[in-house]
Amino acid sequence: MKHLILGNGPAGVVAAEALRRAAPRAEIVMTGSEGLPPYSRMAIPYLLEGNIDESGTFLRKTPDHFDALGVRQLAGRAVAVDVAKQNVLFADGHFETYDRLLIATGSHPVRPPIPGVDLPEVQTCWTLADARAIAAHARPGARVLQLGAGFIGCIIMEALAKRGVQLTVVEMGDRMVPRMMTPKAGGMIKAWVERQGVRVVTSAGVERIDRGDGDAPLRVSLSTGDTLPCDLVIVAAGVAPNIAFLDGTPVHVAKGVLVDARMETSVPGIFAAGDVAEAPDLFTGAHLVSAIQPNAADQARVAAINMAGGNAQLPGVLAINVLDTLGLISTSFGQWWGSPDGQGVELVDEAASRYLSLQFQGDVLIGATSIGMTQHVGALRGLIQSRLALGPWKEVLLAAPQRFFEAYLAATQPDSIARRQAAVACA
Repeated sequence: MKHLILGNGPAGVVAAEALRRAAPRAEIVMTGSEGLPPYSRMAIPYLLEGNIDESGTFLRKTPDHFDALGVRQLAGRAVAVDVAKQNVLFADGHFETYDRLLIATGSHPVRPPIPGVDLPEVQTCWTLADARAIAAHARPGARVLQLGAGFIGCIIMEALAKRGVQLTVVEMGDRMVPRMMTPKAGGMIKAWVERQGVRVVTSAGVERIDRGDGDAPLRVSLSTGDTLPCDLVIVAAGVAPNIAFLDGTPVHVAKGVLVDARMETSVPGIFAAGDVAEAPDLFTGAHLVSAIQPNAADQARVAAINMAGGNAQLPGVLAINVLDTLGLISTSFGQWWGSPDGQGVELVDEAASRYLSLQFQGDVLIGATSIGMTQHVGALRGLIQSRLALGPWKEVLLAAPQRFFEAYLAATQPDSIARRQAAVACA
């Protein structure tokens, strides 16, 4: 049995290791399109900050890790799949056959159709090559404009701020991190960031990027009418799954590759995991792409077990976001935006930069957002992922949402709550 894995990011690596455990004698081939050891894109900001070198981004630190597992690594970019012949064509012209195929090709940064977006001083921040180019331009005092203040954009922003650049962030949404934070929470993050010396312009976009007039290599025109001289522009406007090579195949795609709970596509024997996969949501069952590393790892393990002949299922994708924005920790889990027929509650302390939002469907917590909270915040994820019925604790949380950890203990360890109450009574 030959297993071919397209992609050597977190999903590909976890899948290769899980496959080897499940199928000790199978042939496993893992491909990567950059010709580099498997590395984490999420570690690139730490590289830009100078906290690690390039080897610090590598997903596995032992050079012979995959050789020891008997996993053959192959440099190449897939350009076509022949489902009938069960082979994959690569950009260099060679074919690779398979018995089971895992699509773990990840995603690529989106470049909006802005005049001048292809100038050399306009960079994305997605690959190690991108990081090298950014490091060459983002010196202390450099004037940098970043387009996008989403999850990835905020991670990049922190690295740039620590490099000592003069930074302006432009976001088309009405708040920072609009796909992760409620309006109030996103506004609070913006206020925090501006207090740290970063200019943030929301509800605005970049209309064009022109060559500068000598004062700076670039001149950026915003939809607000402002024109900014810049040494560097970084595009952090989101990512899109790498699915073009599947054109003309019977593999069903929408935003990403559609998979079932087994992570299998519409074609038996072909699976997908990670940023490229569009899997059922934990609560609604609707398909969505959740481009975060914990989901990628879970999906990869499920796919690997089934590729090896097992029968594993993913309970459903859960949106999980944990972000450090210039020292302010924020999180969102599940359906943080709530449900039309559900209930929600917000707790706001702007002076302390603390915020908590809980969203319910019936007596089940389906989503949560927090800012400035680190203690026990994992309990929010636990409540949501377990879909625990809260009973009378729902009304308690609607009145006092900060008591979520007590609710978690009551739902998962009722004896612990009883002991605590007894101790208080005896005190």
